[in-house]
Amino acid sequence: MKPKHKVYLKLNLMSLFFLGVSFISITLAWFAYSGMSSVSTEIGVQAWYIEFEKDAQIVSNDIVVSLDDVYPGMETYSEKVQIKNKGDALAQISYEITSARILDNEMHSSDFEPGYLEDQLSHEYPFHVNISLSKNFALAKDGISEFEVSISWPLDSDNDKEDSKWGTDTYLFKQAEEKKHVDDPNYQMRSPLKLVISVNAEQYLETETSSDPNYSLGEVILFDVVNNQRCMTLGGNCIKTYVIDPNNKLGDPTVDLLPDLYSTYAEGTFNNYNSLLTSITNKWNVSTRSLTIDDVLKPISLDVVNSIIVNEKLSNLIIGDMQYKDRVSTEVSKLISYNSYYQFLNNRFNYLVTHKCYWINSEYDTTRGFSLTKIDDLNSKIYGLDKTSSCSVVPVIVASKTNLV
Repeated sequence: MKPKHKVYLKLNLMSLFFLGVSFISITLAWFAYSGMSSVSTEIGVQAWYIEFEKDAQIVSNDIVVSLDDVYPGMETYSEKVQIKNKGDALAQISYEITSARILDNEMHSSDFEPGYLEDQLSHEYPFHVNISLSKNFALAKDGISEFEVSISWPLDSDNDKEDSKWGTDTYLFKQAEEKKHVDDPNYQMRSPLKLVISVNAEQYLETETSSDPNYSLGEVILFDVVNNQRCMTLGGNCIKTYVIDPNNKLGDPTVDLLPDLYSTYAEGTFNNYNSLLTSITNKWNVSTRSLTIDDVLKPISLDVVNSIIVNEKLSNLIIGDMQYKDRVSTEVSKLISYNSYYQFLNNRFNYLVTHKCYWINSEYDTTRGFSLTKIDDLNSKIYGLDKTSSCSVVPVIVASKTNLV
C-alpha cells in the first residue's frame, strides 16, 4: 500500500486564509475473489485503485480548513475534488467532519448524532460551511464522484447582532493568541476556526443502508405507468422519468421517479391540485403522490456554490445542507418570512427544468403556492405564485424496485 501524502494549500483572500484544503491520495490495494475454473481451483486478484484529484493534481484525503479571518461580503470560496475509481470493484464513498473548533469551542463528530455537526456549520453561524458529495459510490473502471466544500458569509443577511458578536469574539481570541505567542515564541497561534474533514473510499458492502448504485439521483428510467414496470421504448404508456431520491438505499423497497417535465400534463390552479393529479393518474396502475418542496429542495441543495436563496433586500445566501431532520421546514419558513425564492443551475438539475410553471404541493403562504419554472437559459427558480394562476401538475411515481428489474 502506498503511503498517503498530505499537501497543504494556503489561500489568502484579503483577510481570509484557507489552509490545508488538500485532499485525498491515491490508494492502492489488492484483494482476492473467487474465480471460476473447470479444471482446478483458482484465486483471481481484483485491482483496487482509487485516485483523488484536484486541478489535475493527485492529492490527499486529509482536509484541514483553517480560517484566520472571515468577514461579511467575502467572496464564496470553494474546492472540488474528483474521486476516480480506476479499479475493478465498486467503491463506497463517504466523508466525515472529524472535528471542528470555533474559537475555544472544540467539537467532535463522535460527540453528536450523524449529520448534526454538518447541519450546525451550515446554518447556525453568520458564516456558512457547506459540504456535498455528488454520489456515495464510484462505479468500477472509471466511475467518478465529486466532493465539494464551500465557505461563505453574506454581506447583508439581516443578522447584524451575530455579525457584530462574531467580530468582537474573534478580535478578543486573536489578541489572546498573540499574547501567548509573545510570552512563548514557540507557541503556535491558532486560527479562530478550524475544521478537519476525512473523505474515504472503501470496498462497497451490500448492506441495507448502502447507497443503491442502480438508482442514483437524476438517473433516467423508462417506466410503463399502466403495466407498472420498466419499459424499453419511449411512447404510449412508456414515459421518461428521473430518480429524485437524493440517496436511495439498498434497503429501500421503492424509488421515487419524476416524469419528464417537458411532457404535457393537466393544468389549473393551486386549489385544484388534488383533482388535477387524479385526472392524470386515474388510468395509471402505479402508486403515485404529489410533488412536495422536499422533493425539489433536497436535491438542489447538494450544489453548495450555485444553489442560492434570492431576496431583493438581502444578499444571496447558499441554501446549504437540507438533509438533517426537519431542517427543510425550518429553512422554508425563513424563506417565506423574507419573501424570497430558491434559484439553481439548469445544467446541474436538468430534470427540474421546464419553460412552463409546475405547482409543488406545498403552500408558500395563504395566497400563494410553491411553483417551479425556468428563469432563463442558465437558472431556474422555486418561488411563491398566486394560487389563482394556472400551472401544470405532475405526479411523483413511487415505483417498486421489484418492477424495475
